[in-house]
Amino acid sequence: MTSAPSRRTRAVDEEGFPPPPFEGIPADGFAFLAELAACQDRAWYAENKARWEVGLREPLSALLASLADRLSAAKLSLRFDARRGLFRLHRDTRFAKDKSPFKTNAGGLLSGDGGKDRPGLLYVHVEPGNCFTACGFWHPEPAVLARMRDSALADRAAWRRTAKALAAKGLALSDGEALARLPRGCEAAAGTPEEGLMKLRNWIVRRKLTDATMRTPKALEEIAAFALEAAPLLRFGWDAIEA
Repeated sequence: MTSAPSRRTRAVDEEGFPPPPFEGIPADGFAFLAELAACQDRAWYAENKARWEVGLREPLSALLASLADRLSAAKLSLRFDARRGLFRLHRDTRFAKDKSPFKTNAGGLLSGDGGKDRPGLLYVHVEPGNCFTACGFWHPEPAVLARMRDSALADRAAWRRTAKALAAKGLALSDGEALARLPRGCEAAAGTPEEGLMKLRNWIVRRKLTDATMRTPKALEEIAAFALEAAPLLRFGWDAIEA
């Protein structure tokens, strides 16, 4: 598949060196986010920036890099790029009513090329009381989403095998942001098991993670297991995009 790299490459950090092993998100990383949410002050952030780097940015990079290596060994080619795969803490407030300068969470992803624009991703979200991981296709371009919908309707047996594999692991596509009506061109899905699928704008499954888990190396194991359970969704989408 061209959507994901075909050869195994070991993750490296921004300087080109293998990252340190993931040992968990430090408790102070969670404390930093909670305190930042309470104050949203640029001067406070400047004084505490080192806590962001040590408590969140560095361990999250180590986690994502380790996930990339673990999944590559399992034949699921998702890459981590330290320059593109981490989300900024600063919010873009140019067109937002909420002018709070900072996000209250940390996040990063793996994708076929390590960037945020390649369809098909594994996302990790760190936020006090709201940690989770998600996998699939988030806000795909209209042409990409159309290809996935067309593929599911053209080969319903293949899609139903994918859905069955996900259900066997307790995974269901999120219906957030779903359309109220079938989109144009998907009328053939009316009254069939694929009707709900056609209304989805995102093809995403997710799993909640506890703060306690995220503070330990066990987070790596749980997220890697989730990604492999969600892999049928990624492979179905990638095949559809290439078709």
